[in-house]
Amino acid sequence: MAAIGILLSSFSFRLLILLLYINSLPAYSLKNCTILYQENPSADFSLDCAHQYLVTIPHDLPKNTVSLQLQKNLVEKISKDDFYGMSKLKFLDLRQNKIAYVDNGSFVDLDLLKTLIMRCNSLNDLPSNMFQGLSNLTVLDLKNNFIGFIHRSTFRFLISLQELDLGSNKLKQIRDIQPILQLPQLQRINLECNQFSSFETNDLLLNFSSNLKALVISSSKMKHFSITTPVFPYLQMIALFSGGQHPNLKWEIPDKALLRNITHLYLKQSALSFKEIQNILQSLDSLRHLRLNFLNRWIRRGLLSTVCKIPTLKVLDLFQTHLDTMTHQLAPCSQLIKLDLRETYINELPKGSLQSMKKLKSLNVSHNQLTKVPYDIRSLTSLQILNMGYNSISKLSCEDFVNATHLTELYLNTNRITKLCESVFDHLADLKLLDVSNNLLQTFGDTFQVALQKLEVLDLSHNFIRTLEDGDFQGLQSLKQLNVASDHFKKVKGKTFQGLNDLQDLIVSLPNYEPNFKELQNLANLTIYTYGGTLNVLRNAEGFVYLKSMKSLTVICNSDHSGIPLNVPKKMLQAMKHLEHFKAVNIYINAPEVDTFQVNPQLKSLTLTRTDLSDLKPELFLPIPSLQKLDLSKSELKSLGFLAQANLTALRYLKLTSNEITVINDDVLSSLPSLIYLDLSINPFTCDCLNAEFIQWIKNNKQTQVVNAHRYKCSFPVDRRGTLLLDFNIQSCWNDGSFFYFISSTCLVVLTLLTSFIYHFLRWQLAYTFHLFLAFVYDSRRRKKGDPHQFDAFVSYNVHDEDWVYREMLPVLEGEQGWRLCLHHRDFQPGKPIMENITDAIYGSRKTICVISRHYLQSEWCSREIQMASFRLFDEQKDVLILLFLEDIPSRHLSPYYRMRKLVKKRTYLSWPQAAQHPGVFWQNVQRALQTGDALTEETDLLTGPAQRQDKTRRQKKQ
Repeated sequence: MAAIGILLSSFSFRLLILLLYINSLPAYSLKNCTILYQENPSADFSLDCAHQYLVTIPHDLPKNTVSLQLQKNLVEKISKDDFYGMSKLKFLDLRQNKIAYVDNGSFVDLDLLKTLIMRCNSLNDLPSNMFQGLSNLTVLDLKNNFIGFIHRSTFRFLISLQELDLGSNKLKQIRDIQPILQLPQLQRINLECNQFSSFETNDLLLNFSSNLKALVISSSKMKHFSITTPVFPYLQMIALFSGGQHPNLKWEIPDKALLRNITHLYLKQSALSFKEIQNILQSLDSLRHLRLNFLNRWIRRGLLSTVCKIPTLKVLDLFQTHLDTMTHQLAPCSQLIKLDLRETYINELPKGSLQSMKKLKSLNVSHNQLTKVPYDIRSLTSLQILNMGYNSISKLSCEDFVNATHLTELYLNTNRITKLCESVFDHLADLKLLDVSNNLLQTFGDTFQVALQKLEVLDLSHNFIRTLEDGDFQGLQSLKQLNVASDHFKKVKGKTFQGLNDLQDLIVSLPNYEPNFKELQNLANLTIYTYGGTLNVLRNAEGFVYLKSMKSLTVICNSDHSGIPLNVPKKMLQAMKHLEHFKAVNIYINAPEVDTFQVNPQLKSLTLTRTDLSDLKPELFLPIPSLQKLDLSKSELKSLGFLAQANLTALRYLKLTSNEITVINDDVLSSLPSLIYLDLSINPFTCDCLNAEFIQWIKNNKQTQVVNAHRYKCSFPVDRRGTLLLDFNIQSCWNDGSFFYFISSTCLVVLTLLTSFIYHFLRWQLAYTFHLFLAFVYDSRRRKKGDPHQFDAFVSYNVHDEDWVYREMLPVLEGEQGWRLCLHHRDFQPGKPIMENITDAIYGSRKTICVISRHYLQSEWCSREIQMASFRLFDEQKDVLILLFLEDIPSRHLSPYYRMRKLVKKRTYLSWPQAAQHPGVFWQNVQRALQTGDALTEETDLLTGPAQRQDKTRRQKKQ
């Protein structure tokens, strides 16, 4: 029983440990990060941990993350184990933290990392093994730190590095970066805003050569920039941002051959003198791209006239330079292909400023103060891209683009254009993109009826157009994308979209009018904006029956409304048999009819927000079993019971933010086997045992990410309002007695099974063990007292062999030899338990004689007697056992009797059948066995003594 108790205690302990272990398993609901949802299922994650006030790197990051955003936190140190095992990571962003120290080998597991961003931190130095393991890194950004020291071995691991940004640090000597410049794949390095007093290649080792192609360098303290040795044979770009108001920088590159590959030169706030800049520009024989920023004083002195004389120059970038009235200096730049004049504070481009640029293909004059299209545009016959957005242009004349016949992209967005001349675009036969959004247009007349045969993208959104007339776009036969969204539409006529047979994407605001999309049978994506009462446009949805190619439909109402009839969406969707995405925002005032999606079995994404779905029925989802993404945010949902019968087995994304959900039942969660993304933010959760299973599921499930679960707050009961949902102690829910009853019933069942097993299979073994223990105690006490043995031998026999014992054995052993024998029929004490009598008999006798027959072997009591006697033989090492076989029993027949077979296999024995011819010899051998002492020696036969062994040997020889 003690053994049973120990077993049960061990079982209960292990069960408790198992339960505690289950509760402590790491949760898939990450506390400080969000796994970005991916439309296509993948085992790899993109993780967003930005803006979380983290002070250390979370240790529960999934190991199969490929992109990790940790920017804008409070991390001060990168420890060696922070990214342990993240061998699939390719992108790591640590910008805008407080990282001051990185343990050596912190990135050793990031074998596949391609991009590492650590700008805007507090790094002071870079230790020798900081980047160990990053053999595949191609981009490293360390800008805006306090780096003043770089160990010469720091970058030796970055054998694949191509781009390095060390801008805005405290580097002082060029020799400190020599090991960096020797990296075999390095093509671009940014050293701007450091503390270099000079940059001279003479400071580098002789015979040094770099594969660098782009060098960006600046310092307010820099006095000298010198390239006098061929250390940069492949250098193509130099960006020199030196700053300062007075010329104090000396440029020294005496050998023009050292600059033969320079094609790009960027100068910003340069402290070079006017004369020196001129010399530099004249010495660059291969210059193609020149960028001059914040060089106002030198441009005022006529620098552009020097620029325009560079015969190889093709691209000129002057953005953020105050050109004012100095644009006439551009006139000689006839060789330019691309000209960028963004944010140059110009209000006009005088006639003749650009007239000579016959090769110009791209012109950007956006973000200025132009009030009209520059006159010279008419002469730019090679122009392909023209950007005049974000100006103050109020009118377009019919001659503005008369000769710009090769124009393919025209941006006129965010101006003050009120009217379009009907023929303003007539000559733009190659135009593919036109953006006239965010203007003051009230009409565009017949502008698009006969022109722009190749136009593919047209944006007329956010104007003041009130009416779309029949055939307004009939000349745009190649149009694929059209945006006419506006708050000011009042009327759209039935044939507005006539001729747009190839249109694929349409964004439109519909007034109080029935739309007719008969011409748009190839339309794939439609977005409709409505405003308040104009929602009535959807009341009769006959115009939607032609949209048989639709893939995506979005309907958004931006103001209050009284809703639409429940059958309208069904009519809208009845022809859209290939629809995959449907979004309705602020359209319904009640849940849609259950058969709304009856003909849309391919629907994969459904959004119903800003409506009342409190009476949502599961039947709504039964026709769309392939749904993967569902957004029901801001829909007054109080319960999710409908999901349990909705058969959404393919659903992977579920957003239910800003509802009135208090309790999540377990059957809801189990009905969504494919769910990997769940957002329940901003719901009034109840923090009691009703949500215990949900809380446990959040903590333990390994499939579904519960976004920001650690921030969910309790609203009920009142005393827990404002506390965190995951802080609620669900253990109290399991301690209501049910767990105790479970353990008790389990123990009872186990006890019953054990009792049955013991009774049927082990009862004799337990009884024997118990009495064996008592015999041991008995023998120990007897030996201490020095009590003599009461009998010479205890005779163990079966009742069927009793006649032989009384007829053959007793007359010889007791009558002739005088031994005192103990027989159970004669000497056992009446009324005493049998096992006690057996024990007393065996331990009260010097020897035990086992009279073995087949009946003996089948007797349970005889088996107990020989077991106890063998215990004395083997465990006490006493010569106490004599085996007498009354029958010839082959060894194979002893196999079921394990202990007897073991004894016979190792010891000799006496056989009555073999002694039939010489019984006197048989009894003499028994006498010798009884005469031997208890102590065992190497010469002593444990069963019969030396004489019997010799006798047996003689018999074997005779045979």
